Amino acid sequence: MPPPPKETTMNDLTPTKLATPDAFGVLTEPATLTIQRLLPGPVERIWDYLTQSELRRQWLAAGEMALAVGAPFELVWRNDELSDPPGPRPEGFPEEHRMQSRITELDPPRKLSIAWGSTGGVTFTLEPIGSKALLTVIHRRLPDRSTMLNVSAGWHMHLDILAARAAGEAPAPFWDGWSRLKQEYEGRIPG
Repeated sequence: MPPPPKETTMNDLTPTKLATPDAFGVLTEPATLTIQRLLPGPVERIWDYLTQSELRRQWLAAGEMALAVGAPFELVWRNDELSDPPGPRPEGFPEEHRMQSRITELDPPRKLSIAWGSTGGVTFTLEPIGSKALLTVIHRRLPDRSTMLNVSAGWHMHLDILAARAAGEAPAPFWDGWSRLKQEYEGRIPG
């Protein structure tokens, strides 16, 4: 009789195991979230979704970005516009949110790191996997569990929308997904 399957850890994950848009992010350090998606490539196409305001606003936030280390820019979230319908927005979340940022590291079309509020910043890396692109998002120095839950659900849902957009599909309602995912991460992230 074969042994029961072991639980998958981040070290066990290969790009083929990360191909599903419902792959959960994991804490790779006590205050660092890592989440991945295998997306329709090539890498340059997904790079455009990271760096071009008109494409980025379709899955995350608008904001013109000069591609230079140190370049300041503003991200503008309008999550109600990410899907139709968006689902009911949770209480306490504004219709629009703005954040000042700057590029901290740049290696087109493979790596983009940006300042992110009071956290340790976000790094996006892209790796070609055949005709696809493996996107890894690492969000560092999340200050507390509440922030981790919001950020985990947020990145997960935003990346699900990116996966849908990149595949030419209609995304699921943003806020419905975010609310469901926040509850799921509640059980996944240690208290």
